[in-house]
Amino acid sequence: MILQTGLRTDIPAFYTPWFLNRLAEGFVLARNPYNPQQITRYQLNPAVVDCIGFCTKNPAPMLPHLDALKGFGQHWFVTITPYGTDIEPHVPPKEQVMADFLRLSTILGCHAVTWRYDPILLTDVYTVERHLADFAAMCAALEGATDTCVISFIDLYEKVKRNFPEVRAVPHGERLLLGREMAAIAAEHGIRLKSCCEGEELAPFGVDCSGCMTLSTYEKALGRRLLAPRQPKTSRGCLCHLSADVGAYNTCGHGCRYCYANHDEASVRRAMAQHDPASPLLIGRVRPEDVIRDARQVSWRDDQLTLAELL
Repeated sequence: MILQTGLRTDIPAFYTPWFLNRLAEGFVLARNPYNPQQITRYQLNPAVVDCIGFCTKNPAPMLPHLDALKGFGQHWFVTITPYGTDIEPHVPPKEQVMADFLRLSTILGCHAVTWRYDPILLTDVYTVERHLADFAAMCAALEGATDTCVISFIDLYEKVKRNFPEVRAVPHGERLLLGREMAAIAAEHGIRLKSCCEGEELAPFGVDCSGCMTLSTYEKALGRRLLAPRQPKTSRGCLCHLSADVGAYNTCGHGCRYCYANHDEASVRRAMAQHDPASPLLIGRVRPEDVIRDARQVSWRDDQLTLAELL
């Protein structure tokens, strides 16, 4: 199975000590955000967890502790954008994150680290021309450290419009222009451009529109096939494997104004104040009324030798 850690929060950036404690104890609890009395218990055992997926804007706190993850397959999605503290108040400077990205790639290999340049948004400062110039410079810096970059355009959820009123949607023409030019720039540096939940509109420019966290992404990171159950296609056409996440909403301290996972700053402060690194839950502790169930966990690894192992 694939265990996700970063669809609701950024565990490497803010909760590395907690996650290391979970690895040491061999299990983690995750509260259902839609049915809070329901808790799922996941074993943290390489015999049943084929790959741990990380999504982060700051891998630095986890880098000294990667030995604790030995035995587990890993895939990291690291988001690096050109935005400053006006939009991402507590994200480290992009130069630092790129340096950490290079370290991570050196340790794990380029197939296990994917760069996310998203969401793409437009303001008076972050124009189409600014995006293309910054993207080209970042591609040059990351060349050889990854083979994939994922892009998406901002979705104007109600909470996003409330927290970031001056942002505007990226018009269709600008989406096509950015997709075409970014695909060409990425290709010059040996990087394949993928889109996330943007339909097929960028496919004519060579953009891979099949999904970003797909089974093939994890298979490439692991170097072997995974005989996973078929993933149902969502209403937006997403084929990514997104289940089994151990994070929690309203717990990311980056403060990004475009964030969909946080309601507002006050909610985040309240939640983070309840974090206990010794608890099996990311936020709070188990309550008497909670119902804990064990997840059904089986390895998806195909134990047949890979072509690379046979050669």
